[in-house]
Amino acid sequence: MFKNHRYLYLTLLCLVILDALIWRLVLFPERHEDLELYFLDVGQGDSQLILSDGVKVLIDGGRPNGQALSALAEILPATDRYLDLVVMTHPQLDHYGGLIEVAKNYQIGVFLNNGHQGEYAAYFDLEKILKEKNITTITLGEGDRIKYRDAVLSVLNPSPRTLKSKDLNDTSVVLMLEKSGLKALYTGDIGAKTEQELAKKYDLDAHILKVSHHGSRFSSDIGFLKEVSPVMATIGVGKNSYGHPTPQTLARLASIGSTVARTDKEGTIKIIYDGMRLDVYRN
Repeated sequence: MFKNHRYLYLTLLCLVILDALIWRLVLFPERHEDLELYFLDVGQGDSQLILSDGVKVLIDGGRPNGQALSALAEILPATDRYLDLVVMTHPQLDHYGGLIEVAKNYQIGVFLNNGHQGEYAAYFDLEKILKEKNITTITLGEGDRIKYRDAVLSVLNPSPRTLKSKDLNDTSVVLMLEKSGLKALYTGDIGAKTEQELAKKYDLDAHILKVSHHGSRFSSDIGFLKEVSPVMATIGVGKNSYGHPTPQTLARLASIGSTVARTDKEGTIKIIYDGMRLDVYRN
């Protein structure tokens, strides 16, 4: 695995798919593609897909229950078996378990993680398939950036402090996506303390928030939510015994005027941005 790379550019990674991109530019030189954001219904877990100018970024894959594969199959053509980037925010089973089958069934350009290893046998199954398929693995950290055309993914976490945390949730890769004036914040499972630290360090104002930790009461600090002030807040959640999302979290989101969309009630959530307008589609 590589060490942290400051200003990691997706342009370099696109050497893997250079031929496809060249032909896209030749055939459709003036074509502008909408930004498509998907918050996948994978049960009690997290998984999101970003489609931007032909580039596909998958963030987490939920549990090893096959639901991530099913969700991807509903979005991507059967002939499209390539993901440019796959991000594992942190090595907990409800975030990486589904990536095992994804890695078996899709070609992956680069696999990105936070550098921590998981404890379950499934994690070593994931490492095995990544090694067998010779998939490049890069460790992300605060300050890294991934850029392609006008889309930028900025890595806000993990920081040197949170990497030492005993709570794997706080080591989550946190990403801010910016494209054509739109901002979307992906928070993994970070808790309130890390949210507060990020709010002090960064301008977190965003149109869309992927709510941390499935709506746990230990996340979604009210000060943090006010800083983000999202128009839309999405919660990846399924049947669970934790009470996710909690009434406290839902009340805090309501108090800042955010529209909430939940995968347990609405299935996969699709958001399309054409550079001017946001359209939200729910099942």
